[in-house]
Amino acid sequence: MGEGKKMIRVMTILCLLFLTAIFYLTYIYLFKSKELVANNYNRRQYKIEENTVRGNIYDRNGNLLAYSENDGDQFRRVYPYGFVYSQVIGYNSRVYGKSLIESACNDELLGLSRYKEVFDMASGLNYPKRQGNNIYLSIDHELQVLGNELLDGKKGAIVAIDPKTGEVLALVSCPNFEPEAEKLERGWMDMVNSSDAPFLSRATQGLYAPGSIFKIITAAAALDGKLGEKIFNDEGYVLIDGRKIINSGEKSYGNIGIEKAFEVSSNVVYAQLGVEIGERNFKDIVSKAGIGKMQDFDIPVSKSRFPYDSMDRVDLAESAIGQGRVLVTPLQMAMITSGVANGGIMMKPFLVKGLEDPDGKTYKGLKSPGGTRIMTGKTAEKIKQMMQGVVDNGTGHGAAISGISVAGKTGTAENELSEGKKAKDHSWFVALAPVQEPQIVVAVIVEHGGAGGGVAAEIAREIIKKYLS
Repeated sequence: MGEGKKMIRVMTILCLLFLTAIFYLTYIYLFKSKELVANNYNRRQYKIEENTVRGNIYDRNGNLLAYSENDGDQFRRVYPYGFVYSQVIGYNSRVYGKSLIESACNDELLGLSRYKEVFDMASGLNYPKRQGNNIYLSIDHELQVLGNELLDGKKGAIVAIDPKTGEVLALVSCPNFEPEAEKLERGWMDMVNSSDAPFLSRATQGLYAPGSIFKIITAAAALDGKLGEKIFNDEGYVLIDGRKIINSGEKSYGNIGIEKAFEVSSNVVYAQLGVEIGERNFKDIVSKAGIGKMQDFDIPVSKSRFPYDSMDRVDLAESAIGQGRVLVTPLQMAMITSGVANGGIMMKPFLVKGLEDPDGKTYKGLKSPGGTRIMTGKTAEKIKQMMQGVVDNGTGHGAAISGISVAGKTGTAENELSEGKKAKDHSWFVALAPVQEPQIVVAVIVEHGGAGGGVAAEIAREIIKKYLS
């Protein structure tokens, strides 16, 4: 009897060990397979890549942006346009791994089934020569090239979006880098240590104070909250609980409503408006706009910041004019402006437009466009008109285009250097066009570019003109 009990215990332990192994393998299969296959330290992954012609990457119109060519005993990744797409496509290096689209779409470009590869790796199977899938991006090559030319020699970013679909038409960040492996590996340490931060995608990961472009959010909260008819006395400055807020040059505008105040970018009026809106309503519009939330996108993004657990009157006043502790990415501001252009619905942005397998079969619409209502349609239409006033009569006249109706908003954002008068403020501009039926939204930031109605507005103008011509 004693021997029988021992045998039962042994069998029970063996069964538990067997079940544990089954559960662990199932967990790996379901949740960790993609990570294991893509891991840079996975030597079998190198074998897969050595035997795979990595798929090509194209823009929306079929322009070839990246491809692989045979370089002796392995394939070499070629980027015909060099740095122009370095902050979109990224790099593919055996030394430093992959980034951006090369990383995010690695399985697709190699034609991998992640579950099959896990078991192939476990069984030690040989990998036959094969062709990966091609990727089509939503990027418009001509806009991307122009954006890089316009930002040449500057630090900043440009984001252009189709507001109806969320397709990203241009995603430019400067400074950038040469992505081909040999050049990348040779200059890696210099770039990592550079104060210019060429590996930082300013379009998606750069965090900036928004300045007056944030008045779009404030205006939306006010209009949705029935404060659109309120009149304020603008004397050039206002004291809110001891905090002095001034207009640019301390200009005074007298008794004006929120529409005219938007046109002339009155800090005095919009600071008071923020207090009137109140904490609950202000936080509500900020949350709807996705600020403070991680955005779902094809490549890594930084989460815009609105770090207020509670807000006093000064916090409300500062946030309403894009100061205080609010930080946003250019992508985020392009999305918000798209919400204005699209009747109050902010579409999810995406870069990957389609996939083509080695047999030439094309799969379009890999992303299901989704949207979030961030303001009422009536409010969006009113803000669109207010933004048109900024370009036609106000601070954004530098974005005006003959024959095309443009709506925009300027922003001038203080930074650690400009506060000490060691450099200019950052220059912001967001725009949509044409006003009646918007086809493109553009967000531009130029670090230390000065007033938003200058260089940033002019860059937005050229992008819009190119796309609509």
